[in-house]
Amino acid sequence: MKRFVVLLMAVVVACSVVAQDSALSVTSHAGDQKLDSSEFNAGDLIIGHVTDAHSWHLFDYNGKDGRLHSVAIPLPVILINGGHVDVFCSSRFEHGHADYKGYRLVGGGSVKETVVCVDGNGEVLLDDQGNAVTPVDLSITKTSAAVMIACVLLIVLVFCAKRGYKKRPNMSPKGVQSLVELLVVFVRDSIAIPMIGNKYERYLPYLLSLFFFIFLCNCLGLIPFFPAGANITGCIAVTAVLAVITFLITNFSGNKHYWIDIFNTPGVPAWLKIFPLMPVIEIVGVFTKPIVLMIRLFANMTAGHIVILGFVVIIFILSNLFGTMVGGAVSVFSVVFSVFISVLECLVAYIQAFVFTMLTALYIGMAVKEPEHE
Repeated sequence: MKRFVVLLMAVVVACSVVAQDSALSVTSHAGDQKLDSSEFNAGDLIIGHVTDAHSWHLFDYNGKDGRLHSVAIPLPVILINGGHVDVFCSSRFEHGHADYKGYRLVGGGSVKETVVCVDGNGEVLLDDQGNAVTPVDLSITKTSAAVMIACVLLIVLVFCAKRGYKKRPNMSPKGVQSLVELLVVFVRDSIAIPMIGNKYERYLPYLLSLFFFIFLCNCLGLIPFFPAGANITGCIAVTAVLAVITFLITNFSGNKHYWIDIFNTPGVPAWLKIFPLMPVIEIVGVFTKPIVLMIRLFANMTAGHIVILGFVVIIFILSNLFGTMVGGAVSVFSVVFSVFISVLECLVAYIQAFVFTMLTALYIGMAVKEPEHE
């Protein structure tokens, strides 16, 4: 286990240096462009790295024409417009500079990427309110592709551990098997049993899936190159889906005592029960619990990425203000602090997976708990 931790730290440090080196070649505008540091926009660079996109950006390189060229993996674009389904590759948009089949990809950087409809003259179609007409977008974006990759890796990880048990029955775990067993026992003994009690076995598969998925996605977000590098848990849609699943399991598992306590809270004065203040507060609490789960995970993981990128863009900002010599001198401190935050993010990745799973188990435990009788 110690070797695994040391290896993980080494990978994070190496990946941080690679990420900062590659970030130094990125400018604010999408597509190919002239290299001009005066056009650098820190907001576009940072937000563009933590938001979703219709292609998976890999790296940039300087062409012989003196322009910066982007290399990206195109992803499937699936659009529904007026009952008609259009499926094509995101490379057809050529970084947002071309129209294809009456569609155009706009945005990028600090502006959310959106597919809009255009006419034969290249003009954006507008509705009666003056807003751009947009089709129903079911595209496989960077985040959704990263979720699929994470699920495949998680399945491979579990089956590798399963194969280890079959090959070495009744023997001490080894390799990946030891890591998986360590985390499974931790979730069972430190989260499921204390929070839920005797009924923990019914909910243990969900809690294990939740913990492993969040932890793996958090770790993949710290590695800045394909097939990792996507800010999965920093996408509010992903955390919202996880929170909704927890909400449904909690409330569908709730026994009669759970609902009675919501509408007839024990220990509350009678006049507060007649005036429906406490029931309203309890009902609001039913919905705010998953909302808190959603926002906490999203905010914490996004903040870590923004802080790391913030240290990187300081080099550009000071170079534009005071010259390249000052930027080069500051880059040493920027890299050191970025590596430190990256190592800290390894701990945050684990803590956020633990907190989300622990609170989920706590909510389920409160819903299924039977009253104690003297």
